[in-house]
Amino acid sequence: MNICVFLSAADLDERYTRPAREFAKLIGKGGHTLVWGGSNVGLMKVVADGVEEAGGRLVGVSVEFLANKTRPAADEMVIASDLAERKKLLLEKADAVVVMVGGTGTLDEATEILELKKHGRTQKPVVLLNTAGFYDGLREQFLRMEEEGFLPRPLADLVFFAEEPVGALAYLEEQLGTR
Repeated sequence: MNICVFLSAADLDERYTRPAREFAKLIGKGGHTLVWGGSNVGLMKVVADGVEEAGGRLVGVSVEFLANKTRPAADEMVIASDLAERKKLLLEKADAVVVMVGGTGTLDEATEILELKKHGRTQKPVVLLNTAGFYDGLREQFLRMEEEGFLPRPLADLVFFAEEPVGALAYLEEQLGTR
């Protein structure tokens, strides 16, 4: 399975890096491929290192203005001209999406895949990995959107909230029948 992971490239605290490493090892040991932003810094590097060490493949999609931060030994690296093309390529190369902790870029990527799902433009499973309760507020906002009629589909049809890495991968394997 090609698993696209949206996440931060920032250097983060152990409460975020530990679960990221754990999820990365699960991807690699499961024989899956990581599709990610291609960066070799911060949390993106942590995940790429973990996948590679556990025997998984690395497919990066970076963007021209960040090309100097790409991982040199990825199995595949594509450089997009802008962020919109990058998101499109990431999603094209993926069978499933996992949203890990991140900032505005990660949030932009997450809301785009959910919007595509909402309108039936993709059926790819999406998981929000709620490490250390990072997305509790977002989950509350999504539930409010659902309750007040802003979502034409139930929230559960759009995204699965996983509290732990093992639950995230189990959900994806179940959804895609790779278990």
